[in-house]
Amino acid sequence: MSDFAPAAEVASARDAIDRLKANMRLTIKGKDDVIEQTLVCLLAGGHLLLEDLPGVGKTTLAYSLARSMDCAFSRVQFTSDLLPTDVTGVSIYDETVKEFVFKPGPVFANIVLADEINRATPKTQSALLEVMDRAKVTVDGAAHPVGAPFMVVATQNPVDYEGTFPLPESQMDRFLMRLQMGYPQPGDELDILKSPRIGYDAITLNAVVTRADVLKMQTLVGRVFVEDSVLDYILKIVTATRTEADFKAGVSVRGGLALRTGAQARALVRGRDFVVPEDVQAMAGPVLAHRLTLARQTSDALEERRTVLAALRRIVAAVPVPE
Repeated sequence: MSDFAPAAEVASARDAIDRLKANMRLTIKGKDDVIEQTLVCLLAGGHLLLEDLPGVGKTTLAYSLARSMDCAFSRVQFTSDLLPTDVTGVSIYDETVKEFVFKPGPVFANIVLADEINRATPKTQSALLEVMDRAKVTVDGAAHPVGAPFMVVATQNPVDYEGTFPLPESQMDRFLMRLQMGYPQPGDELDILKSPRIGYDAITLNAVVTRADVLKMQTLVGRVFVEDSVLDYILKIVTATRTEADFKAGVSVRGGLALRTGAQARALVRGRDFVVPEDVQAMAGPVLAHRLTLARQTSDALEERRTVLAALRRIVAAVPVPE
């Protein structure tokens, strides 16, 4: 039983998560589900892709998360002329010490906002692969850890194709989850209209948890119990995507592991030390949809996303739920 999450630690984590939720609600109005899923992604130790229209609060969400955790935040505006070293850093010859010294790039932060990531060239996009996978940057044969916790929050516009470079499947697979902010409800949008307009970097939020708290909760996620029947449920969903005629290819083994970890993180966010089938069902869309592509090509990204989600929901509904 020592490998399971202790009840006292789960209760302490739930209190910290509630503080994070309440703090982020001060700037993110009417998006409790998005806030919760963002925290699930954080505690699972994953990276988040926010794919939505401009001006719906994607940057504010990332900034509010970082400020609520007393974490270092950096924003990188991805453009076609951005170089890999502009993101990761570069070695510069220092005359004073007569040797090359590594100058860290903006990726050396706890929460990194990769704004409009699909506007950068594939070469620059690929610069993120190692750091997203291993939390380190290798320059001139030397590895430089970026620190912990580390989370990339990337944004992209799903309907703007001019001057963009679609993310390759290998890059998409590095994101644990893909979310959409969506427009706020009329009442929430009215509150936003009444508030003074300020830039995201002028938002003042007090940190309600420390980096040590976040690292402790991330470790706790791995100790959330997953019963064998729930693991079998995850496997059946993943396997079903590989035989679905609508998909060019099914979910990889990495995707199955991501679904398990996401379900564990959601259970912890909900104050439980065990996973239930509802956790798997809730995480299937955010965790698996961006790893799937349609067998038939379409030029409409929004339509493709809706079709993939519909097929995925059909698969989840068809797989028997363990009792």
